[in-house]
Parts: sequence; C-alpha cells; structure tokens
Amino acid sequence: MIVLELPDKKIINVELPSTGKKIAGDILPNRLKDIIAIKVCNEVWDLSREINTPSNISFIFRGDEEALEIIRHDAAHVMAEAVQELYPNTQVTIGPVIENGFYYDFAREKPFSSEELDVIEKKMHEIVSRDEVINREIWKREDGLNFFNDKGEHFKSELISSIPEGEEISVYKQGSFVDLCKGPHLPSTKHLGDGFKLLKVAGAYWRGDHNQPMLQRIYGTAWRNKKELRLYLNQLEEAEKRDHRLLGKNMGLFHFQPEAPGAVFWHNKGWNLFQNLIDFMRKKQNEAGYIEINTPDIMDKSLWETSGHWGKFGENMFTTEAKEDRVYALKPMNCPGHIQVFKQGLKSYRDLPLKFSEFGKVHRYEPSGALHGLMRVRAFTQDDAHIFCTEDQITEECVEVCNLILEIYKDFGFENVHIKFSDRPNKRVGNDVIWDKSEKALMTAINATGLPYTINSGEGAFYGPKIEFVLRDAIGRDWQCGTLQVDLNLPELLTANYIGVDGKKHRPVMIHRALFGSIERFIGILIEHYSGNLPLWLAPTQIVIATITSDSDNYALEIEKLLKSKNLKVEVDLRNEKIGYKIREHSLAKIPLIYSIGEREKNNRTVSVRRLGSKKTESISIDEAINSVLNQIG
Repeated sequence: MIVLELPDKKIINVELPSTGKKIAGDILPNRLKDIIAIKVCNEVWDLSREINTPSNISFIFRGDEEALEIIRHDAAHVMAEAVQELYPNTQVTIGPVIENGFYYDFAREKPFSSEELDVIEKKMHEIVSRDEVINREIWKREDGLNFFNDKGEHFKSELISSIPEGEEISVYKQGSFVDLCKGPHLPSTKHLGDGFKLLKVAGAYWRGDHNQPMLQRIYGTAWRNKKELRLYLNQLEEAEKRDHRLLGKNMGLFHFQPEAPGAVFWHNKGWNLFQNLIDFMRKKQNEAGYIEINTPDIMDKSLWETSGHWGKFGENMFTTEAKEDRVYALKPMNCPGHIQVFKQGLKSYRDLPLKFSEFGKVHRYEPSGALHGLMRVRAFTQDDAHIFCTEDQITEECVEVCNLILEIYKDFGFENVHIKFSDRPNKRVGNDVIWDKSEKALMTAINATGLPYTINSGEGAFYGPKIEFVLRDAIGRDWQCGTLQVDLNLPELLTANYIGVDGKKHRPVMIHRALFGSIERFIGILIEHYSGNLPLWLAPTQIVIATITSDSDNYALEIEKLLKSKNLKVEVDLRNEKIGYKIREHSLAKIPLIYSIGEREKNNRTVSVRRLGSKKTESISIDEAINSVLNQIG
C-alpha cells in the first residue's frame, strides 16, 4: 500500500502493484478515455508505468495543452513505423517534437517525394486504426546495442554508444516497431487520432554536423483533433501569403545572399523603416530616463571568459585572431560592455538607478539550416538596455519596464501579450543563493504588475531568471520578443561596485532589458502581422505621387516639395508609363497612399488619392490631403 496526493490535496491509498491507468480507472472512471498520461512528482509518465513510492500525482487529459507534446511525440513514432513498413531498408535516427509538430530524420539513399509523403501519411492512419498497444521496456545498454546492430540501425547504435557503460536504456514497442526513446507515450496508437498531416521533406546532417552523413527530414504537424489541424493548416496558408521574405522583396526593403549568410543587406526603404523603429524607441527611452551608449563590436576573449559567456555560449560565438596573436570575439551580447562603462569612475547609490541603452549589433552563430529571413539571422541589432540599481529598487524598475514594454507593443497594434516567467537553467553561472534571491525579486516584480503569466521552467538565461513577452499576431501566431532579466551574477563576475549609504562597496543589481529583442526580427514580425500594409506613421514611403502625363510633372514636383516640408516620406514617379501600371506596381510595393496627378488635378490644385487596399479614388485639395495625412500620423 502506498499513499498518493492528488492536485486538490486529497490523499488516497493505493495497493501495489498499481499503474496510472488503474488509478485513473478507480477514481475517474467516467473520464478514463480522455486521460492520456500521468504526472508523478511533476514528471510525465506513461499510464502503464508502475507507481511504487508515495508521490504527488495528477492526470494529463487529451484537452490539456500538455497533451500536445505527447501526441506529437507519438506522431513521430507512428511516422517512423510507417516509413519502415513501406521502405524496410530505411534507418530511423532521431525524431523530436518541435513547435506545432514533429520531424524524424531518416537514412535512405533514394530521396522521398511529395507523392511518397501522401503514401506514408495513409499508412500512418492505418497504424492508428490498428490500435497497437505502446509498451515501455527497460533494457541493458549492451542488449540495446546488440539489438540495433543486428537490425542494421547504426545511427541508433551510435546514440546508445554515447551512454555510459552499465546504464540502462528505455525502448518503446508498438506492433513490430521498436525505438530507443525516453518517452512518455500514449497508451496505444489509436489515441493519436486523426489530427495530423505530413508537410514537407528537407535535408539535415546527422546531429547537425556538416561532416556527418546527410539525412532526410520529414516534417509533420499534429493536433488534438481535426478541427485544430484545419485551423493550423489555414494559418499556414495565410502565413505563406504574408511571408516577410516575399513581401520584403516586393516592397524593396532588403535582400540576402550566400556571401553573407544570416546577414541583411538593407535597401534604402528598408533602412528607413529600420531607422523609424530606432527613432521611435530612442524617443521612448529618453522619456524613461535611459542614457544611450555604444560599445565595441569586437573584444578580447578574456573578457568573455571572465563573464562566463565563453564557457556557456562559446560555441555560438564568432572569433578572430589578430596579428598580435590575441583571440577576439564578436560580441553576442551587449551586457559585458555595459558593465565596463559602468565601472568607469566611482558610482554612488545616489547615481542609481543608472539606465544604459544601446542599439548594439551582435553576432551569434546559427546553423545554416536554421536561418530564416529576418526571423533567424547571425547578425542583428538589439534594442538593449541594462539598469544598474540596488536590491531595494528591483521591483519598481521591473514594473516600469513591464509597463513600458506593454505600452510600446500597443503602439504597434499588439494588445494580446502573454508573459512567461523562466527560472534557472541547468547550464548557469553563480550559486544557488544568488539565484534564489534573483528569482524571488523578479517574481515579486511580475506579481506587482498584476499581469497573468505562466512558468517556463528551466528556460532562464545562464546568468539570471527572466520574463519573456510573447506577442500574438493577426493570424494567431505567437512571437517571443521582449525580455526582462534580473542578474546578480555578472556584476559579481566582472567586479562592478557602487558606494552605498554606509560608505562601503556593494554590488549593483543588473536588470537586462530588450523590448523589440532583435530589430531585424521585429521588422519581419511587423511585415507579416500587417501583411506588408504598415501603419502610415511607420511606412518607409508614405506617399507616391504618380503623374498621368508629363504635362503635370512640375505640379507633381511642387507637391513633393510641399509634402517633404511637413516631414512626410514621399516619392515621385514621373516615368512614361500608364497610370494603371504605376498604381499596380506601387500597390504591390505596399505604398499606403498614391496621389495621381493629371491635367485636371493640376488645373484644380487637387490630387486623386488612392489608399492601399481600396479600388476607389478620391479627389481632394492638396491642403486637405496634407491635413488628412498629418492627422492620421498624429
């Protein structure tokens, strides 16, 4: 007999042997079909696993958000089983859950075709209908090696070989399919349901190493039911129309090329948009008391070793060796540089809080396969800031930052914002006493805002806990943008001090803060959120004046001069092209306002206004047109 505690603190006594399924059947018989897993002391287990010790337990129902990860994990296994049934000589390698879906990497000489994806998906539905029981078994490491070697599964054998000798491994069986896996999984394949679809196939190196064999990666998506699947597929279709890479090209904003992977070539219009964001943020930060600084892009490796970045983040840093045989690193973050500025000159408690901001260019190595337009780059600009303060000032400063972030997101049309609190990760610097203090301080601050949040366990920065601000865009996708981190570690590692009321040296608290995060990425999000139809105040070109005949060129140039005197962003199109062609071209480039100018407009001192997304034109006086634009911009 063992004692188990339920989420409502109720205590139950259970006879041994017992499993999650048996316990669920005893206490929730009417909901048994909806229960897919059990949490034992906060660890997710299969329902078939025996529970032998006193524990806290709770059940995971199919409708829970946590169920998605298990469903997607099972979809990967069912896909692998389908592939091996259809193509017996194919080796399965690794198949994890990813955002919104799953993938599995396969070793097969012949490339998978799109037609074969349809065949594999059909086989998956067949496996689901078989209702194959999914069983977990614990094997000796050596038995696993022998089994997968005998099957010719050399990639699985390599994974097992990296496990220390004498350790046990877990494998999962469904039908004739056996896979090395930690789990957990659903009770049977039938529980997967029909809310899945295979999406595409791509190449991927084994373990992400370009020196290793090239594998074939099949991507899929899986949901709790067909309705959720349909909603997601509709979202994908809409996202394709809004792809910032295509819109960015049509709008003449930027481009990428192989000679600079993961780095942006900004064109004039794109750079104007970039500077618009910086000007907007600079004004907000000046009002909030930030002091803008700039720190070097390249610094000696020794600084990054002292700060802890080299040990925790070194594999993602770009380095270069100078002629004097010193190793330098391109900065992946701005924080160590800001501490160096703080350390110049004696600081008193009267100087705090001290708020440094920087639009700092940072460089981080991302695998080439992970690069994705503006959303995932190797060189980007952070709207970074660091607030140096006392421990007593943490709550007030964090609340101010939260309010500033939410105010700015609202200005850009994002009012649906979700907040995540991320505590200490496994790879981190500093001792647990400092982490306890940091987490408590940040939790106090987030509670003081009164905002709802969720816990993102183990996902803090290596130097401190953090809050993440997640935006939901116009088609329901979530984007993690702003961050707020409380850090008592870096000031200690880099020996930053201030003189306290007692006349002694004290370590400041360092609050890391980014609002857009990456400016490049935020521009990508804005383009997709607005489908390129940026708000008039933000558009890099607000108005195009397009002439109908050359007789009106001088009038068009006169209007251009008048509009520019009001600080409006204007272009003139005097080309010898038909007005319909000009309007189509500028509409494709997402110009908010097109002023058509012909003989009639010149004689009447008017313009014919066409707004983006409308087929109607409106003839108004030039003064009325200017006032209308200025009122919209505010």
